Amino acid sequence: MEWIDEGIIVSSRHHGESSSVICLFTKEHGRHAGLVRGARNKNNSGIYQLGNGVTARWRARLTEHLGIFNCEMTDARAARLIEDNLRLEGLLSICSLIEIALPERHPYPELYSRTISFLDDFEDSASWIQNLIMWELKLLADLGFGLDLSVCALTGEKENLAYVSPRTGRAVTFAAGEPYREKLLSLPKFTIDQSSEGKISTKGDISAGLKLTEWFISRHLLSVRKTKMPAARNRLAKRWKNKI
Repeated sequence: MEWIDEGIIVSSRHHGESSSVICLFTKEHGRHAGLVRGARNKNNSGIYQLGNGVTARWRARLTEHLGIFNCEMTDARAARLIEDNLRLEGLLSICSLIEIALPERHPYPELYSRTISFLDDFEDSASWIQNLIMWELKLLADLGFGLDLSVCALTGEKENLAYVSPRTGRAVTFAAGEPYREKLLSLPKFTIDQSSEGKISTKGDISAGLKLTEWFISRHLLSVRKTKMPAARNRLAKRWKNKI
């Protein structure tokens, strides 16, 4: 068995003295693991950093085997972000969420395309962190846990939406939700306002967005796997909180 595909390195773990088992999020084969011989050799170590783009050749005798990867780097994202701790945590967070949340060897072409588009703008976009939050919301939707932020769950109104029910994932207007505000999650404006795309949101809205997606990712994607929020995602939220 053999195939060639493009992908993003989302995890790597040591195997033996110099090899690694890496996992890629690929365009046509989804999240796929394989052994890379000599991955930790001096000449190769820069290739197999989380977030880097590669062209990969996978070979195995049988489909169900782990198989062997041979990779050529196409995008050294990790190295370019080494001086930007906040963005680097964002990149590592996305890799970790893909590694934890996606079933192995199941293609998600739209999610892959969306992830590549996001990463292409990642380094230069001033609104990258709100774009990351939108990526997380769409990840939830792709896996069957989309939030309904279009209309109030209590009144049917489409205006003045301000909260989200942590139980149902549905939006609530300010007036309907105010008496229960302590039990509700805040709804950031940029998640429902199409005109805000590409604009820089308030720091409070970003904090609310990080909390919103963290809640539903933990509930729907992590709890069933009995795992915790990735450390990189926690560091991202903490660094953002300290920044403001």
